[in-house]
Amino acid sequence: MRTTTSSPTIVLIAGHWLGAWAWNEVLENLETDHTRAVAMTLPGLDGGDTNRAAKTLDDQAASIRDVIAQHGDQPVILVAHSGANAPVSLILDRHPELVCRVVWVDSGPVADGSVFAPDFPEDLEELPLPSFGTLGQQASLEGLNAEALEQFRERAVPEPAPVLRQPVELANESRHRVPTTLVCCSISGEQVMELVQAGHPMFAEVANLDDVDIIDLPTGHWPMWSRPLDLAEVLRSAVKPAL
Repeated sequence: MRTTTSSPTIVLIAGHWLGAWAWNEVLENLETDHTRAVAMTLPGLDGGDTNRAAKTLDDQAASIRDVIAQHGDQPVILVAHSGANAPVSLILDRHPELVCRVVWVDSGPVADGSVFAPDFPEDLEELPLPSFGTLGQQASLEGLNAEALEQFRERAVPEPAPVLRQPVELANESRHRVPTTLVCCSISGEQVMELVQAGHPMFAEVANLDDVDIIDLPTGHWPMWSRPLDLAEVLRSAVKPAL
């Protein structure tokens, strides 16, 4: 890994249906002590892009690479929430030297060959945000008040179908050597490690990592809204080991 004399930039990447706006409260808290951080919107999740439904995981990974280039190609801290794990796993595979730490927020690295929704209907171009009743059965909404849910509904952008169907192809074992932090929210760190040891496909890749810190931040699946101050503090602490 390359080293830098200044604090690395934190690059915040939200999961499905979300853009950079999802991190607004976290960014405000990070800015109080001038922690260097930037949030990005992945290709396909910009509501103003008329071609967004055709975007792929490769497009998303290339966009992350471009953001790193904008910061002088100095190693960054990548923060991946939820479904951002697929494009971030691609970056770790293709450019591990450009990441000094990866922080998975209620998420984790994917394994080679993973597909988020292999049976997603071929006649559909995108996946809109489902009803909160349905979503709540898939991921915890704990801690989200009516205002947060209303903003989620109003600003959510449908997820492009190619992103959901594309297999993640990984080959570089160096990705396993990137220092890693797991921020465990909707399930505890203890439960995550039990799933790792059981070989659960969602967490099996964690067993291959060389350097893992586990931090419990009990809340729902969207801690950037339910516990933004605490999440900012967790991310701020991730900067120090990366120096």
